[in-house]
Amino acid sequence: MTDADDPIDTLAPPATDTSVAGEPAAVAESAEVKEYRQFRFQLPPGATDVLLVRHGESAPSRPDDPEPLIDGRHDPALDPQGRKEADAVAERLSGEQVAAIYVTNLRRTHETAAPLAARLGLEPRVEPRLGEVFLGDWEGAAFRKHFAEQHPIALQAIKEERWDAIPGAESTEDFQSRIRAGLLDIAAAHPDQRVVVVTHGGVIGSIVALATGARPWAFVGADNGSLSHLVITPERWIIRRFNDTGHLGTDLDKPVQPLT
Repeated sequence: MTDADDPIDTLAPPATDTSVAGEPAAVAESAEVKEYRQFRFQLPPGATDVLLVRHGESAPSRPDDPEPLIDGRHDPALDPQGRKEADAVAERLSGEQVAAIYVTNLRRTHETAAPLAARLGLEPRVEPRLGEVFLGDWEGAAFRKHFAEQHPIALQAIKEERWDAIPGAESTEDFQSRIRAGLLDIAAAHPDQRVVVVTHGGVIGSIVALATGARPWAFVGADNGSLSHLVITPERWIIRRFNDTGHLGTDLDKPVQPLT
């Protein structure tokens, strides 16, 4: 086969070809069309990247063996399953650049944070304003028992999406106010940095609701050990993810299995 028959040569344009009508190729190259790639999120200047971790599963409640209370709040230790979840969180986040780890005054957050803190060489800082909602007369085993048995007041709380349907419980307004204040102080201390906040399901649900303008309980129910992601800027709060359980191997996170 001669050079003239080479199929590659037949695909290449001759040197005098033009890409724009009436223009030499050299001129056409200078008029190359710009490409605009899909936007990828970047942390705005001065913002704080907050990784919200719900504590691992806590020990079961038993009405005949009540757990201790801290500042009037239910304070169980982690269940063995919760310790596995804490280890999985540490594995997931140990490669991240983390400036600080925050916990609440309740030990299930301390125990969840411990494996990650050991890997990163950080001492967790306590932010009590990010503690779980105060449940008044239902603190302790009563809360789990009454919701499991669909007590009329529990059903009322669900319908109205208000914690203070429970006698003596904290109001939604007070709960959200202290959460906002605690997070704003963390953000002020960590501009242009990433922090991990190990906290509670009710707190994470309220944070996402505050950031999105959603119903108060629209995001209640983050899984134990799950990861949610908040960016705090001076102008707004931005949600980057909610209830990420990719490190926990839940049903939705496992690889697809063959049918046979």
